[in-house]
Parts: sequence; C-alpha cells; structure tokens
Amino acid sequence: MSGHSKWATIKRKKGAADARRGKVFTKLIREIATAARLGGPDAGGNPRLRLVIEKARAANMPKDNIERAIKKGIGATEGETYQEVVYEGYGPGGAAILIEALTDNRNRTAGDVRHVLTRFGGNLGASGCVAYLFEKKGSLAFERGGLVVDSLLEAALEAGAEDVVEGVEELLVVTRPADFEAVREALAARGFATASAEVTMQPSTTVALKGKEADTMLNLAEALEDLDDVQHFYSNFDISEEEMAKRA
Repeated sequence: MSGHSKWATIKRKKGAADARRGKVFTKLIREIATAARLGGPDAGGNPRLRLVIEKARAANMPKDNIERAIKKGIGATEGETYQEVVYEGYGPGGAAILIEALTDNRNRTAGDVRHVLTRFGGNLGASGCVAYLFEKKGSLAFERGGLVVDSLLEAALEAGAEDVVEGVEELLVVTRPADFEAVREALAARGFATASAEVTMQPSTTVALKGKEADTMLNLAEALEDLDDVQHFYSNFDISEEEMAKRA
C-alpha cells in the first residue's frame, strides 16, 4: 500500500480533532457548494454532490449546514464562488505531489501552497510536471477488524472492481471511476461498510522514503491539508510498515 494511502488512514484517525477546529467543515462546505454549482442541487442526479454529502454526514455536519452550502452553490444565497485549481510539485526525496484546491483567490492560494512546500524542502513545479504519474481511480477503504477478507475480495471482483490492496489496518478496493458507484452499492448491499469512499488519484510509481525524509513528508502532507483552500493532496511517496510503526 502506498504511503499516500497510509496518510489517508492517518487523516481518518485524526478527523475528529480536525472537525473540532472547523477545518473539515470548511473544506466540505466549499466542496458541496462547488459540486452543486457544477452538477445541480439534486444529489440523486449528481454523483459528486451525493458523495460529498455522505462525507459531510460522516463528519457529523448538521443538515442545515449542508442545505445552506447547496443553496450557496446554486446562487440562492450570497457568497464566494470557488474556482478549482490544481498545483503540482515535488517533496522530500523527489516525491511527486498533486494538490487540488478550491479558492476564491488564486494568488493567495498559490502563495500559501508555495510557502508550505518550500518550508518542508519541496518546490512548486510547472503544470503537467507530475500529473502524468497519477491516474483517477475509485477507492473504497474497509477496516480489517471483523472483516472476512476472502468474502470482500470475492464480492468486490464480482461487482467489477479492478483490484483489492491489502494493508495492515485496512483493505482498499480500487475501481475505474465509471464503476465506482456500482461497486460501492454492490458491496453495501452485501453488508460491507466502508471507512471511506472517494474518487482519488492513484500513483503509477512510488518513491520510498525513510528516516528524516519520511518525517518531513508526513509533516508536509499535514501542513498542506491544514490549508483551508486545499481539498485533496496526492503523492507517490511510500513508507514501509516498519517506518510507520515508529510513528505510531
């Protein structure tokens, strides 16, 4: 399992603390508003909106907040309009970094991203410098506790999943983006509850990090995702289970 997937696991564990600081809600409100603006307010016909609403509910966001964000997105209430921006660059050890942001001020966001990358030994690159290393995939995470692995593997492949990747704490079911909803619904119908479900960017190659480089990369990842404008952070770094155990 790639280091980025391990970072996603760390994020889920620290999610409650982030929610208390308001970070999660701020990001979700922007994502809901943008999804509603681009695809309409009906979650039934807008898969992107449906997915982010489910994420918001999982984060215990009040229903009123969700509804206000949808209204904001379709222009029913006043507020900022967020633009989708992608930044590319490099981190410790030459690891590729892909950042998706929603912003109402491109100059501010670019400056913030550049500052964080520089602070942790990385740098912002030109458009296209690392995007070719990533491919869009559906990702469904399942916690291993109480899970019958063979049953999940069989059900996932029957539903049309591309792969099932085993980690120490969880299993990831990987799908083509077009098959994501169908696979998720099929597994839910079989009683498999996801720890997270998202369409993400998966790296085609990885860069192994250890020691100080691994520490710096994890700190960089946290600092980037602590920025309100940054919605998603992807990287192709890999950290061994032994290295991760040192940080448990």
